[in-house]
Amino acid sequence: MRISAFYRIFATAIFAAAASVAFAADGYRVIHTYPHDPQAYTQGLLYQDGHLYESTGLNGRSSLRMVDLETGSVQQRAAVPAQYFAEGLASWRSTLIQLTWQSHIALVYDRFSFRLLRTFSYKGEGWGLTEDGRYLIMSDGTATLRFFDPDTFREVRRVVVKDHGSQVTQLNELEYVHGEIYANVWHTDRIVRISPSSGRVLGWIDLVGLLPENQRSDPEAVLNGIAWDSANDRLFVTGKLWPRLFEIKIVPEAANLVPAHHTK
Repeated sequence: MRISAFYRIFATAIFAAAASVAFAADGYRVIHTYPHDPQAYTQGLLYQDGHLYESTGLNGRSSLRMVDLETGSVQQRAAVPAQYFAEGLASWRSTLIQLTWQSHIALVYDRFSFRLLRTFSYKGEGWGLTEDGRYLIMSDGTATLRFFDPDTFREVRRVVVKDHGSQVTQLNELEYVHGEIYANVWHTDRIVRISPSSGRVLGWIDLVGLLPENQRSDPEAVLNGIAWDSANDRLFVTGKLWPRLFEIKIVPEAANLVPAHHTK
C-alpha cells in the first residue's frame, strides 16, 4: 500500500539513487502564501479560469473540489464514492478527469456542475494526471509516463523518465508547464522537470524547507500538488494535509547561491 512504511523506505532508496546522478537543482523563492485545507489529502491540483481545482484522496474521504485561491475556502465539492481512492486530476475542454488509485477507473465530470458524465478504464495504478493540449499524461508510480487520447482514453504512447541513464520512479502529481512535465517524486521535496518527447530529465527543483517537517501533521503530509496559472505565469505548490499553498518562483541553479527567503 502506498502509505506503508515499506514503501516509504523503498521510495527513499529509489530517490537517493536518482539523486546521485542529479548533480544540481534549481531553488525557489516564495512569492505569496495562501491558506489550504489541512484535512485535504491532496492528490491532484490545477488552476483554471481563476479557480483552483483539487482532487483529494483516501477511501471515504476522496473528493473533487473547486477552491478559492485567496481564502482556501471550498466553493464547490463532489464526494467520490467510498470504494474509490481518488488521485490525479486534469482539465480537458469543459470536463475534469479524475483518476483513482487501484480501481482502474477514471471519472469524467462536467467542469461547471461537477456532474459525473462517464468513466474510462485503464490498466495499472493511477497516480498523477495532466494534459499538454493534445493528450492526457498519466503517472502510475513507476518511471513510465503514459499518453492517452482524452476523448477515448486510448493509450497512444509512453516515455520512460531517465536522469543520466537512471530511471526515476515514484512519479506522482503532474503539471504541464512551459512545454515540460513537472512531476512530484513521492516522499521527497523535489520536483523533476521532464521532456515530454523523450522522458529525459531536464532538471530538478529543490523545495526543501518550503513547509518544515515540524509543521507537517502526519508522515504522509508530503509535497504533492503542482498547479500552473498559464495566463499569468504563476506556479503554485502544496502537499497532502498541508495548511498552506505557496506561489513560488523558480530560482535557476546558477543563482541559487543563498537560502531562499520564506514568508509566513
